Amino acid sequence: MILLISGGAKSGKTALAQRLTRTLAGSAPHYYVATTVPCDDEDRRRVARHIADRAGMGFVTLECSRNICTCLKGVDPGGAFLLDSTTALLMNEMFPPDAGFAMDAQAPERCARQLTEFVRSVAHAVVVSDFIYADPVCYDEQTEAYRRGLAFIDRQLAAVSHVVVEAAAGNFILHKGVLPI
Repeated sequence: MILLISGGAKSGKTALAQRLTRTLAGSAPHYYVATTVPCDDEDRRRVARHIADRAGMGFVTLECSRNICTCLKGVDPGGAFLLDSTTALLMNEMFPPDAGFAMDAQAPERCARQLTEFVRSVAHAVVVSDFIYADPVCYDEQTEAYRRGLAFIDRQLAAVSHVVVEAAAGNFILHKGVLPI
């Protein structure tokens, strides 16, 4: 089963994703695919909070900030995978540090293709994304390209997902499918 959960910051999407992943896993392994590369104290606090939130839940953490399918080496594809988040993954791919953070305009299409391969390669995938592309404010060209890229990825994932959920302030709006809980 493939599930996409999108929403704003502090909307409850990660907590829902953790619960769904554990439910889908049953007795199989469940993995937390962490895509964030902390850049500042705020990022480090967010990562620490997510680690603390899933303590004792039995998740095996896989850190993978780029080339998402590489995290599947040596793991049980029959398990359940929580990928958090497409937002960070696209940032890492679109503005790679090893290229001096120069924008890679091909990153959204490549990420969408790799994410689709990833979710189709495992028994269960729960993917978290941030709903940041509907803001009516116009930003600089690179930020707008990033927002369009994330929206493109979410549309591609929504098309292959069995369930699509929007999280908003702890409320969940089901756009496609039926939640398995």
